[in-house]
Amino acid sequence: MPPEFLLSSDILYLNHAAVAPWPRRTVAAVVRFAQENGMRGAADYARWIKTEARLRERLVGLIGAPSPTDIALVKNTSEGLSIVAYGIDWRMGDNVVGIAQEFPSNRIVWESLSDRGVTYRRLDLDVSSAPEADLIALCDERTRLIALSSVQYARGLRLDLERLGDFCQDREILFCVDAIQSLGVIPFDLKRTKAHFVVADGHKWMLGPEGLALLYVNPRLRPGLHLHQYGWHMVEHCGDFDRPEWTPATGARRFECGSPNMLGVHALDASLSLLLETGIECIQAAVAERTRHLIELIDGYGFELLSPRDPERRSGIVTFRVPGADHQALHQVLTDNGVICARRGGGIRFSPHFYTPPSVLERAVRITAEAAASG
Repeated sequence: MPPEFLLSSDILYLNHAAVAPWPRRTVAAVVRFAQENGMRGAADYARWIKTEARLRERLVGLIGAPSPTDIALVKNTSEGLSIVAYGIDWRMGDNVVGIAQEFPSNRIVWESLSDRGVTYRRLDLDVSSAPEADLIALCDERTRLIALSSVQYARGLRLDLERLGDFCQDREILFCVDAIQSLGVIPFDLKRTKAHFVVADGHKWMLGPEGLALLYVNPRLRPGLHLHQYGWHMVEHCGDFDRPEWTPATGARRFECGSPNMLGVHALDASLSLLLETGIECIQAAVAERTRHLIELIDGYGFELLSPRDPERRSGIVTFRVPGADHQALHQVLTDNGVICARRGGGIRFSPHFYTPPSVLERAVRITAEAAASG
């Protein structure tokens, strides 16, 4: 089998927590789709619909959802979170509990509810040594929802979703999980997490395109979530254009108001085929080995690790600080030298995937040390 990744030899790619490169099969799927569209238009649309259905099946397997009808395909994580936030029937005095260091999409949307009388309570991770317990302590009788990321984007802290899900179930609190930094690399099981809502873009650890995300809404809650987007695709009798009466679809398609992103569907379907063939548990083990090796290298050069040391708290994200360095300038030097990474959480963030060779990690850390020493 030919290699699945054909990254340019002049870069060291350590930025999967931002935007991932596509596997070879995904590139091929997009090229085929584009050529077909250019030569035949929508003549084969029925087959495209089958690819869309297969993608929903793959996403069901990825999160452990009951049925493909429980999976909505939305534009991005932000849209999915907004569908949830503005679908809930809030009451004056309600509150949402989350984390201060969340990515803006999972913070702004809850802050925006303030004009509805909803308070957003934030846990500061910098002063918390027991985040699950501290999140629980922020809840009271007016807490309607806990909203957080399965893995924090800046420093890679992995939360105990099962513990938080059990608490929410016991207290009848809604539980919303942004899984963008874990799906594709860390196993996810709805039965164990008990999440009512799950959202995740495909362009990070799922190795897919930007512009396509999954949204899961608990089937029991779906009918009560207010809709704010309407169109031909979200009705029960989708395709019966002459039908004067309409009702929202009973399944998750009710959250998809218009035409699907078929190009994105073909790309993400191909990417997920690789992940599921490889096995998420195998991917998790490979990424864990790479993060362990990165931490060894970081310690060896005397850098300051900002990500968790506890293997149970680790993810695919390793963030570190170089003592005395200007990290904005350091990041620019790394970029200029082909180390594709990010400046996050007060330091430099490396995020390798399962296929990343150990030599890439070693070269990237060595370049970092050389840049810091010269600069």
